[in-house]
Amino acid sequence: MKKIIRNTIALAGILASASAFSADYPSKNIRLVVPFGAGGGTDAVGRTLANSAKDILGTNISVMNRTGGSGAVGMSYGAQQRGDGYTLTVVTREIASLPQMGLMQHTANDFKLIRMVNLDPAVVLVNKDSKFNNINDLIKEAKANPGKVKFASTAAPNFYLIALQKDQGIQLNAIPYNGSSEAIPSVLGGHTAVTMVTPGEAISQLRSGQLKALGVMSKERISYIPNVPTLIEQGVNVTSGTWRGIGAPKSTPDEIIVTLGNAFDQAMASDEFKTFMAKGAMTIHNMNAAEFTQFVKDDTQSLGALIK
Repeated sequence: MKKIIRNTIALAGILASASAFSADYPSKNIRLVVPFGAGGGTDAVGRTLANSAKDILGTNISVMNRTGGSGAVGMSYGAQQRGDGYTLTVVTREIASLPQMGLMQHTANDFKLIRMVNLDPAVVLVNKDSKFNNINDLIKEAKANPGKVKFASTAAPNFYLIALQKDQGIQLNAIPYNGSSEAIPSVLGGHTAVTMVTPGEAISQLRSGQLKALGVMSKERISYIPNVPTLIEQGVNVTSGTWRGIGAPKSTPDEIIVTLGNAFDQAMASDEFKTFMAKGAMTIHNMNAAEFTQFVKDDTQSLGALIK
């Protein structure tokens, strides 16, 4: 009986401590793990969001770049930290794809997802002098000459390309490059015929007229390139893109998740963050915790079909 009473008192003490802890959160600096290198798009989004949120939360948010494994190293590290609200992680689409490919042990289920921040569709790009003027020109050529059209691939596997090939029953010759910084020059130089990247990665070349967009892989046109039709408008029912959000270890108390969610809502609505995203032609797409969690489940299922 005494043992039961002692255990009950100990449990009550733990619960009381957790409640008090949540009430004065945050009381020290927060760390944001970015699973990609400094200077890249994910890093820039994470740093700008952290800077916009720090005054709202009343504490500094420092960025830790933990790279490797196409994001697997950083996201796995973030998932294993204490659920005290002081280590957060930028989660990307790789949290949905890598585990299904056997390249990452942790999954989205190891996080409490706080907010989606950014969602960008892919855009199909060719050289300004290309004979392709729309997505159906490309598809027609690919069907007539299977495996002959050279595609500058920014990732392996490239889910943008796989989605199009699966839907249309075509095969392009995918040539691997280390990201858009290499793939875009390849298309500009005529070494490859086509690539697929997010609008922000090629906005300067699009605005200067060096690249021509055959279509955007979204349900609706996007504001940064409003004259570019969607693939759906052209009769090709394919959407694909990339996304970024913020997560915390799954043991993090719900009260802390709510506090962080409210802070990131305000940060995403700030002039600083909106100006930064507009300058980089990146779309702010705020989803709350429940919406984001369901979105990731659906995307994981969609990617699973492509991976299989």
